[in-house]
Amino acid sequence: MYPQPTAGSSLAEAPEDRCPAHGPAAPAQDTPASCPLEIDPLVGGLAEETEALRTAGPVARIALMGAEAWTITTHAEARKLLTDSRLVKDIGRWNLWRSGRVDHTWPLIGMVDAGRSMFTVDGAEHRRLRVKTAQALTPRRLEANRGVIEGITAALLDRMAERGPEETVDLKADFAQPLPMSVVCSLMGVDPALEPRLHELYEAFFSLLTPQDERLAVIEELDGLYHDMVRAKTAAPGDDLTSALVLADEGGEPLTPEEVRGNLEAMVAAGHETTVTLILCAVRALLTHPEQLRLVLDGEVGWDAVIEETLRWESPSTHLLMRFATEDIEVAGTVIEEGEGVVMSYRAIGRDRAQHGDDADRFDLRRAAGGPVRHLAFGHGPHICPGAALSRLEASIALPALFGRFPALRLAVPAERIRNRPVLSQNELEALPVVLGAAAR
Repeated sequence: MYPQPTAGSSLAEAPEDRCPAHGPAAPAQDTPASCPLEIDPLVGGLAEETEALRTAGPVARIALMGAEAWTITTHAEARKLLTDSRLVKDIGRWNLWRSGRVDHTWPLIGMVDAGRSMFTVDGAEHRRLRVKTAQALTPRRLEANRGVIEGITAALLDRMAERGPEETVDLKADFAQPLPMSVVCSLMGVDPALEPRLHELYEAFFSLLTPQDERLAVIEELDGLYHDMVRAKTAAPGDDLTSALVLADEGGEPLTPEEVRGNLEAMVAAGHETTVTLILCAVRALLTHPEQLRLVLDGEVGWDAVIEETLRWESPSTHLLMRFATEDIEVAGTVIEEGEGVVMSYRAIGRDRAQHGDDADRFDLRRAAGGPVRHLAFGHGPHICPGAALSRLEASIALPALFGRFPALRLAVPAERIRNRPVLSQNELEALPVVLGAAAR
């Protein structure tokens, strides 16, 4: 129904009788009041888009590749709405879906209609599905895997250390991406031989440059892989997350094989992407703010401050799609009507000056000195990310190990040449070229 983006395109054209076509999210004062801000699917100017959203106010009208919705851009309003039971995940409540204006040909449909899992249902059904995952992702299980994460990290660093000290290395391909995928596959009991293919499938799934017919084929292949995995673990359970979900029977009715598969698919998709972005954005922030890097290397602030400030400053999710109003909801003087879609713009929320001060655009590790950095990077309320503890654990191991092994690590290109991937919902870098320098002995 809506056109696929191409490398040379900008944004979905607005209807001629409503809005003039324009480029990436123009400043609010330059846009007609009735014209929604166009969210660039190719992520061509994230800083400018964030500022335009922030300027538009706590709630703003946006267009997502032809589909209009509302977005929330402030911390206070997001916290309220993320616990508001009148906003649900059921796509059947979306007026554009009910009317047929959006269907499965919409390029972002996989982010909205992702199959049945704890991420896509609400209320009692959400609690039933989520509690099984909580039983499987216990602190004991995570802590028991600390050694696994440390081992994977060390092996990746050893491999990088074989490169020449002045050779350019893509830190994403060689470190930040394989680490969380290997960790989650280890947790789930996935055959390591499948990891390269899973990399390829998720790269294709998230990229908006993937034609829709190929994306649907990717989804079908992922469904098949997880179906086979659940069937194998049901027949022969092991000490892994998949088996734990299959066997979880506390607190009511066990999960069906389809529910186990849906939870696993959603957890891997959301979990490994979040951690890739967290690691890369933390490294980029530290290398472009040497005075902040010195604070952590000198022990004046901890690596936990690096993780939390990065999560606030460069949220792994830029725009979280989508919840739907089951009745009219007033937000900061604006009425979101029943059936309309609501997006949480987490990057704008993380830069909210009312919450984080006039210097919210500044990366500052001392921000936590007065107490914990209160951000919403992992969400809030019933749907808060269940893998947040795992992502933090991975980053807390990976970052000090990386800088400890390569103390002279530096960017190989100017920071302004580092680009985001065309993934509208994720703050993901195409690559992070670095020069390792001499490895510590």
